[in-house]
Amino acid sequence: MASFRVCSAALFGLSATPVTVEADVSSGLPRFQIVGLPDAAVSEAKDRVRAAIKNSGFPFPRTNVTINLAPADTRKQGPLYDLAIALAILGAQGTFANTGMLERILVLGELSLDGTVRPARGVLLASSMAKREGYTGILIAEENIDEARLIEPLHISSARSLKDCIDQIEAGTWRPLPVIADFGNIPVTAPRYDHADDFALISGQLHAKRALEIAAAGGHNALLSGPPGSGKTMLARAFATLLPPPTIEESIEVTSIHSIAGLLHGKRVTERPFRSPHHTSSGIALVGGGTQPRPGEISLAHRGVLFLDEFPEFSRSVLENLRQPLEEGTITVSRASGSVVFPARFMLIASMNPCPCGFVSDPGIACTCTPGTILKYQQKISGPLLDRIDLRVEVPRVAFDDLAIALPSESSATVRERVTTARAIAQERYRGLGIHTNAELRPAHLKQWCTLAPDGLTLLKSAVERLHMSARSYGRILKVSRTIADLAGECSITAQHLAEALQYRIRHA
Repeated sequence: MASFRVCSAALFGLSATPVTVEADVSSGLPRFQIVGLPDAAVSEAKDRVRAAIKNSGFPFPRTNVTINLAPADTRKQGPLYDLAIALAILGAQGTFANTGMLERILVLGELSLDGTVRPARGVLLASSMAKREGYTGILIAEENIDEARLIEPLHISSARSLKDCIDQIEAGTWRPLPVIADFGNIPVTAPRYDHADDFALISGQLHAKRALEIAAAGGHNALLSGPPGSGKTMLARAFATLLPPPTIEESIEVTSIHSIAGLLHGKRVTERPFRSPHHTSSGIALVGGGTQPRPGEISLAHRGVLFLDEFPEFSRSVLENLRQPLEEGTITVSRASGSVVFPARFMLIASMNPCPCGFVSDPGIACTCTPGTILKYQQKISGPLLDRIDLRVEVPRVAFDDLAIALPSESSATVRERVTTARAIAQERYRGLGIHTNAELRPAHLKQWCTLAPDGLTLLKSAVERLHMSARSYGRILKVSRTIADLAGECSITAQHLAEALQYRIRHA
């Protein structure tokens, strides 16, 4: 009897650390135990691994089997250790002689009862760690290949089943992978938009469409307010069609998050996420957390859109959790086991009725709410949270002529061209600063990139004094003005650009 070691990885938040899977097969009464702080899913690997080994045609030892997951003080979770445990047991009882094939190879994969290797979550994070720590390669399920390939150069091996894996080890060579010339051809598995909305299909609402174009070009947050049936939800969902595809760097960021959340299924994210949680969502569901911290909706919407419909219906305490990520672009989740920082650079698009019945702003239908009820309803959204929303847009009821007469309207593709051009201008301007959009500008950058002419300064001073704007509002107005200037293709911010940015504050002041 002997012992055998296989390398694997532990995941915590958006990081991975090396784990050594040690198997000891010794004499004694039949017993199979796993030590090293395993969670329930890891402990249940005993049944999966035993069945997988037997159903793959290999003998399972009828003696004492001990699996140690080192380091012992690191919490291990999930079924990604199944394949490593099975290989360690088979190696310990001498099933294969070519043990050098597994040296410095990171092994990740879940096993089915019949021995099939199933994909694991977090492979992209583990691949990045393997490259950083000097591992020679990674052994994974075939479904995880495209995900692991994003980390180059890294030797990637795959196996369809436990028997397939053993056959490759005994043959002394791993199966060659098919060549992919362009990662852009990798199939998309990001959450696809479950709608066919296009700006050309939305009647009227030119003012709201213009505001959403600005939001898309600059990465700004927007709040749509209007009576029921005015098209707020349709506008918000069509907003996603205005966004250009993510860059390679952004794609890898989003892919890492979706991988650790188990939403990836092995493919790279090539579309910007669009997340729309229900208003009954908890704080943990929205911002992330749990005993072993997992990303929430705001992180799953990273580099994409977080759409909160019926904004005031969310719990106020839940909405207050958005204040830090809206400002910083990250969310810090602290637990006894440690702190995790998840990226959360999303565009917030929210929609709401102006009152419980929805008709206080509608000139054609009488509102049935009392002033106190309206005030209480609107106060569900706190001032500090509202101050972080750049564009507050009124969406009135659509006129009959706009509904009945099919007037030509710009398509999302046409608007997206302008948005893409404006974003390219901003990215060139901020090259080397790690800034992707105007919304990400820090206060130190405003004096350099958002300078105003004398007439613009006079206009902004008057608005700040009359509306009692905060320093945050001042900065956000400058950022929106910068975006409007980019859409116009102009280098300097004029009073006209500033006036358009101000109207999105004045309208709901």
